[in-house]
Amino acid sequence: MTKTKSRILAALAVTTALVAPAIAVPLLSAPPAVAGEALPRDFSDLAAKVTPAVVNVAVTMKAGNDDDAMQMSDRDRSGNQQEMMEEFMRQFSERFGQKGGRLQKAPPQKAQAVGTGFIIDPSGIVVTNFHVAGKADSITVTLSDGRKFPAKLLGGDEKTDLAVLKVESDKKLPYVEFGDASKVRVGQAVMAIGNPFGLGGTVTTGIVSARGRDIQSGPFDDYIQTDAAINRGNSGGPLFDMDGKVIGINTAIFSPSGGSIGLGFAIPASLAQPVVSQLKDHGRVERGLLGVQIQPVTDEIANSLSLGSSNGALVAQVEPDSAAMKAGIKSGDVIKSVDGKDIATVRDLTRTIAAAAPGSTVKVGLMRDGKDMTISAKLGDSKPAKEAKADEQKAPEKVSPGSFGFSLAPLSPDTRQQLGLKDSVNGALIAAVEPGSPADEQGLKAGDVLQQVGKEQVGDAKEAVAKLKDAKASKKPVLMKIYREGMTRFVAVSPRAA
Repeated sequence: MTKTKSRILAALAVTTALVAPAIAVPLLSAPPAVAGEALPRDFSDLAAKVTPAVVNVAVTMKAGNDDDAMQMSDRDRSGNQQEMMEEFMRQFSERFGQKGGRLQKAPPQKAQAVGTGFIIDPSGIVVTNFHVAGKADSITVTLSDGRKFPAKLLGGDEKTDLAVLKVESDKKLPYVEFGDASKVRVGQAVMAIGNPFGLGGTVTTGIVSARGRDIQSGPFDDYIQTDAAINRGNSGGPLFDMDGKVIGINTAIFSPSGGSIGLGFAIPASLAQPVVSQLKDHGRVERGLLGVQIQPVTDEIANSLSLGSSNGALVAQVEPDSAAMKAGIKSGDVIKSVDGKDIATVRDLTRTIAAAAPGSTVKVGLMRDGKDMTISAKLGDSKPAKEAKADEQKAPEKVSPGSFGFSLAPLSPDTRQQLGLKDSVNGALIAAVEPGSPADEQGLKAGDVLQQVGKEQVGDAKEAVAKLKDAKASKKPVLMKIYREGMTRFVAVSPRAA
């Protein structure tokens, strides 16, 4: 887990926020009217109205899944070394006992965790986060009036961190409705309700601080940022507008200390609603699948391809038998639009394709070899991603380091076996990378496979050296296609002056 991700805390809660007295400041012009008029001072009526539909979610993880439970806690902790060591020793002493002078592993214990959810249908449909209940062995939902119900997981979607539960009751349950998140404005008042640290229903208020936040937690990041106090245990709780509509689902906070510092993030209702609907009806989310591995177009890559701008998504690899391969999309293409909608970033392409129905046909506008073209692709259905791993091995002996800052070696049978490379993976092995070199700055590592230089494929190390020498003469960043652990990506590396 990176330092950034270790600070993205995904357990939300609410502690009462202090509202500073307003100070009258003369305005040059009147601000636009806001629905709900001025920021309310009293939230008691709104809290009384919606609190009955907000529930506590208590989960028990399967024995042997304690790593998942620990991960839930660790996402809400900062990286203070002393605290980490104390936590390690506590977990160590709990998990191991001492017998006969030797350490004995304690029997696996079921881990417990708490979060928040809210009812969206009187029949007992509950929405929460996937990281709260998606891998639970048993789930208990507690209403604000103290009633408890066992809950069944109808479905979960890890990519959007959403889960839908079902509880059975002989009476209709209180519920809330989703609002229109597209109309959410920065600065408007909001209220959060949750179960911070397992304390029970807690209300906090604030404003919308920002929209469309990408916190690098997944491909569908589009968070509403709020300064309403959010803490561990608030995960899955609702963020309300002043009409009592759910405009977001509290999911993460950024905190160096583990407590709220006014940086909370909620999944917008516009993203959550279609996912919740599919989970409720089908137990899974069906998304359109193009079948490409993509990466951002950096300024260096745009320069090397003479694109003029860094807008678009660069196709690093086309999956076999995918919609993209059948349509004729190739590695190195830069996707600029889908059905006429501009694609500025990788995230734009991911969302646009995922929102399309499997089996539908989309028109993909792309640039290839400096030429604009449009290709029709019939989308497939999304499938769970396959993880491909390669154990780190000792790099082969260095072979003539170049001005790019890395050395190459042949892909010998022994090397292929050590790195777990299939026979279909061809190119030149990057044997070593010089610290501080252009290659190092672009993230290249020993064990990577160089497969392409510029627009030309690389068959072996000797061929790669020749192509790199020719490419260096252009004095521009050189586009390289790199294979690593089952994935390919492009990098643009600038050669050093002689």
